[in-house]
Amino acid sequence: LRLALDREEFVLLYQPQVNLASGVIVGAEALIRWHHPELGLVLPGRFISIAEDSGLIVPIGEWVLRQVCRQAAAWQNNGLRNFVVAANLSAIQFKRGNLEHIVSAALSEAGLDPAFLELELTESVLISDLENTRQSLRRLKALGIKLSIDDFGTGYSSLAYLKQLSVDKIKIDESFIRGVPADPNDAAIVRTIIQMASSLGLTTIA
Repeated sequence: LRLALDREEFVLLYQPQVNLASGVIVGAEALIRWHHPELGLVLPGRFISIAEDSGLIVPIGEWVLRQVCRQAAAWQNNGLRNFVVAANLSAIQFKRGNLEHIVSAALSEAGLDPAFLELELTESVLISDLENTRQSLRRLKALGIKLSIDDFGTGYSSLAYLKQLSVDKIKIDESFIRGVPADPNDAAIVRTIIQMASSLGLTTIA
């Protein structure tokens, strides 16, 4: 992994995000892959946990942020207006305490309007230390970026913390989406999450 970072073997793929009402692509989520010289394209499930255990997730995460900001700025310059690009944050990145400085530097380096960068955090990260989390999110929001909760509904969901945290979007976990519309329970859960998000003024993504 250290060599992969030095040799620039990581690549980002971008999954489009589509507005279901209009059919328009409104953004994209960056997905990291490792272009291994012997193993080919390696999925993050095989190396992210090792990167987190070794601490390498911090420089890898910084690389991702810089690349995402550059790509988002390039798309803006080529006419893709109001196109938000999302990047995932690990718990280790979030808890180091200097995340807003790293994000600010990446935005400045790319010349990207902060409104077109979105950072995704998992529910478990957000509720681990609610007061410090709230302060960290407030500092990030002050930069002008968007924040979303990944894997929403997987066991930590709480109206209390949704009320306290300055998030813009919730992403319904894939385990619920997979059963829609055949499974009535999954359909009911998804419907409830969408209605709740709407009432709180949040965007929902599946």
